[in-house]
Amino acid sequence: MKHLILATLLSVAAAIGFADEQADLFQPITPETDLKTFAWQNRLIVIFANSKEDVSFQTQIDFLKIDPAALSERQIVVLTDPDPDMQSFLRQKFRPRGFTLLLIGKDGQVKLRKPFPWDVRALSRAIDKMPMRRQEIKAKK
Repeated sequence: MKHLILATLLSVAAAIGFADEQADLFQPITPETDLKTFAWQNRLIVIFANSKEDVSFQTQIDFLKIDPAALSERQIVVLTDPDPDMQSFLRQKFRPRGFTLLLIGKDGQVKLRKPFPWDVRALSRAIDKMPMRRQEIKAKK
């Protein structure tokens, strides 16, 4: 039932134009991916899994696709690595075991590490408590 609701929400979101926004948010991790590229400009959600078929991986992607506007507002880029055989630099650095979700701040530091999916609302709350995000919110007022 939960997956049916998610699929419906994703279909509606795509129909009203969020599909293009999502394309910019989601990027696969490659051997050339360097966190310095994003430093001081983007927060990162890094998702590791042992395969694209991993239920937690699919659930996390579905969760993030529900509200891309909340991710954009917080300047988030989602990096995905469902291929342990690639042995990307990030996989070697963070040494995930199975499904792993990382939230990395604009300063390049890991702010959150979870072995299970988190929805956008929970991630947004965690980000909104960070000092840099609070400054961003104040600056907008």
